[in-house]
Amino acid sequence: MQRSMWPLYAAGFTTAFGAHGIAANLGGFSDDMVSSLLVLGALLALYDGAEVVLKPVFGALSDRIGARPVLLGGLIAFAAASSLYVIADTQAMLWAARLGQGAAASAFSPSASALVALINPAAKRGRAFGSYGFYKSIGYTLGPLLGGVLVWLGGLRLLFLVMALCGALVALWAWREVPDVKPKASKRQTLADLARRLSDRAFLAPTAALAAATAALSAGVGFLPVSGAAAGLGTIATGAAVSVLAATAAVVQPRTGRLMDEGRLTVRFGLLTGLFITAGGLAFAMVPGLTGILIAAALIGAGTGMVTPLGFAALAASTPEERMGQTMGSAELGRELGDAGGPLLVAGVAAASALVWGWAALAVIVGLGALIASLGGRRAPAQSVADRPETAR
Repeated sequence: MQRSMWPLYAAGFTTAFGAHGIAANLGGFSDDMVSSLLVLGALLALYDGAEVVLKPVFGALSDRIGARPVLLGGLIAFAAASSLYVIADTQAMLWAARLGQGAAASAFSPSASALVALINPAAKRGRAFGSYGFYKSIGYTLGPLLGGVLVWLGGLRLLFLVMALCGALVALWAWREVPDVKPKASKRQTLADLARRLSDRAFLAPTAALAAATAALSAGVGFLPVSGAAAGLGTIATGAAVSVLAATAAVVQPRTGRLMDEGRLTVRFGLLTGLFITAGGLAFAMVPGLTGILIAAALIGAGTGMVTPLGFAALAASTPEERMGQTMGSAELGRELGDAGGPLLVAGVAAASALVWGWAALAVIVGLGALIASLGGRRAPAQSVADRPETAR
């Protein structure tokens, strides 16, 4: 494995840890449970909201000045934003730190994805994106646990200090190891050109698949424990279900990428299979009891673990190098919308009827995502990336 890839994996872990590191700290914001819920939800949303707005902007910037400078600047800004709350333990600084963290992650997250594509040949991108997704999944999985331990040891200031050190150390590591991929000259792009590219099936099909899979993953993490509690299961059983989901998604990603690189799995078939497996997992979430929840968790994790590396590798294969950052930033925006939209859909339908129908509604949406992917098969990479000629050369 290239030494230059490890700092990128660390950057993926950092953005995931930064997003979910405070998730287990309910009660650390107020003595009132309702107030704590509102503050926690707002702090999580503030980080993601900044990413939704700024990721395409920083993705385009990385095409203009190079992905490495944007990566380094974003990591340094993440460390600086995290330090705000360490310096001053006030509510205002807490909000400012979270907003700054989200804005900084908007810079280094899509630039890291772009560099994964740019420094790896097409025949190795599946494995590279699979490994990148693996370490990012570890950040999402361990973030609440590590954050909770840090807050227990030294409060929120210790958590933000560790986040600051993480950003600074990864920035130093990336400065030493990640090559400076010079941006290629490209003709000026109009808004019409951008709209044409982003509406092309080669972009829409993988991005729709990524958004649908992320929606299922986010809903699974949020609502499988609710289904378990409704069935009379304890916190250990429901926590185990979430662990099964996250661990399965992490393990499946590099294996899927390896199969694609070896020519044993095509992008189109893999995306369709992953989405149908994910939809099946959502359907099993409708089955009451521990068995249904565990099967649902395993299937959702396996399906999203297949879709993620294949979707990003497909986007990289169909994108010229001079537009890689913009494509990755826009695709990340699609994932963020899925991350927010999945739980909102399940919650909205559940509020109007019952949680079981919320799972059913999302299963239908993910199935439609599979249909979109199949319709985009003529323009999206239908061959394995190992066999497809490099379009960016």
